[in-house]
Amino acid sequence: MNDKEIGEIRRHLRRDRSNITAIYGCYVNENKEIITQFRQSTGIMLENESDKYFALLRRTLSGGLGRNLIDITFKTAQVASSPEHKLLMDLRETRLKDEELLNAFYQKVIESVVMEGNYLILLGCDSYDVPFKAKDDSFQKDQSEETYTYLICTICPVKETKANLHYVPEEKLFHDGAMHQMVSAPALGFLFPAFDNRSTNIYNALYYTRDIKASQDAMIEAIFNTPVPQPAEEQKKSFEALLTTSLADECSLDVVQTVHDQLCQRIELHKESKVPDPLMISKEEIKEILASTGVSQEHIAKFSVDYDQAFGFEAELHPKNIIDSKHFEVKTPDVVIKLDPTRSDLIETRIIGGVKYIMICADEDVEVNGVNIHIPDTQKEGAAV
Repeated sequence: MNDKEIGEIRRHLRRDRSNITAIYGCYVNENKEIITQFRQSTGIMLENESDKYFALLRRTLSGGLGRNLIDITFKTAQVASSPEHKLLMDLRETRLKDEELLNAFYQKVIESVVMEGNYLILLGCDSYDVPFKAKDDSFQKDQSEETYTYLICTICPVKETKANLHYVPEEKLFHDGAMHQMVSAPALGFLFPAFDNRSTNIYNALYYTRDIKASQDAMIEAIFNTPVPQPAEEQKKSFEALLTTSLADECSLDVVQTVHDQLCQRIELHKESKVPDPLMISKEEIKEILASTGVSQEHIAKFSVDYDQAFGFEAELHPKNIIDSKHFEVKTPDVVIKLDPTRSDLIETRIIGGVKYIMICADEDVEVNGVNIHIPDTQKEGAAV
């Protein structure tokens, strides 16, 4: 799925637009025990209550593609005869009304999810009459080419609030209030099947995680039985380690600057182009960047082999997962230097008198502890400021 397709479904997921007739829920405690299960009709819910349920479901379709939103791909054999794919299809076809299927799904989640404290599993089944899209990108709502029926699941932590004084209008006084169990923003979730090319794709699902550092391996295995995608934060650490070990003594400031700058430029150009498909970068493109900085073929060859071992053979990566496009940092055991990523050219390394230095261009205003300092034009080279 791309950004436009996700946005289209997210816009449809509203009380006054969707065809979700009921919200199904399962409230679970930290001991993996079911506290309660429920089915709430959206037709008789209070308006503000209904809006909050739909807001939680929409949050499951938020965040960055490749970071918070990850494509899950089923193998052909799974679609043909696997129990995990059949359960999802059966839940969809029965529109969550089969209690036995619903309980089987809840148990899969409860047995596999890792979450501290209580949490709430919410499920909805929606049918979207996909409007015809004209060449000028306008939608013809009265012309529908197909009906996209999908499940949306969200898993939300439930936090217990502290008892505090609260105002009672009838008495015009403040009294001690009871503790409340509040539903937090979704931590995990998924959409099935995928909405690819504005059409149903039962070979894919869209998995959501709020925390890009963590991986719910057991849950993904239980629900989808597919290889667990490496979390975005782990991809970044793996890529950093890959440059360090593969390039060895050729891993210079200039190399890291160039890789960072080139990827930042591609991210910016992709943003300006407004192409809905996520930006991906291949191993070959990264090798070309390394070659442009003068890295030897020997080290590039090692990078190629190590890349496949770290990410999978010929895997493509999302640039935002392997660099921080908003920060550029140079760090020693005693000093941390943070720069605007567009001005990494202000910094360089030099060896003076056999000692290694990090040099920063200081032609513009310089502050030390909030005080503007002056660097005399007549100061001798090498003298202290």
